[in-house]
Amino acid sequence: MDLLPLRADHAAEMAPALSDPALHTFIGGSPLSAEALRIRYERLVAGSSDPSVTWCNWVLRLRTDSRLIGTVQATISDTTAEIAWVVGTRWQGRGYAREAAQGLVAWLRQRSAHAALPPVRTVVAHIHPDHLASAAVARAAGLLPTDEEQDGETRWRRVLRP
Repeated sequence: MDLLPLRADHAAEMAPALSDPALHTFIGGSPLSAEALRIRYERLVAGSSDPSVTWCNWVLRLRTDSRLIGTVQATISDTTAEIAWVVGTRWQGRGYAREAAQGLVAWLRQRSAHAALPPVRTVVAHIHPDHLASAAVARAAGLLPTDEEQDGETRWRRVLRP
């Protein structure tokens, strides 16, 4: 699998990949049309209006058939990166989310090793307590659940060592 920087034109392929309403059981919302997703992706690609916040977004592409199957993202503020992932239901259960989340955490760690870039010291994810698959992905990426909750989700955390 490859992680490709998000582009607005990915929306046409991503909309069908993310179209199953069951995908939104734990993350909320509902599937977006290709046009609505394109508008959302344009906003994400433009970046945060807050110069102290960096948005990093990628699509997941299977190498075997060059198909887009999901996304992974990090919102970096100060020394904390909040991460999230989503894989279309058709491709779930095959380790793609785990691979993407592990790759993202490794990238955040490498990014922190470069003196020119602000270091990421803490990685967090917010996961619905009943979403066992996402909990397994977070654990595989080295995050552990905390006692903190936000909007009904458990905050998971990993402290990166330099």
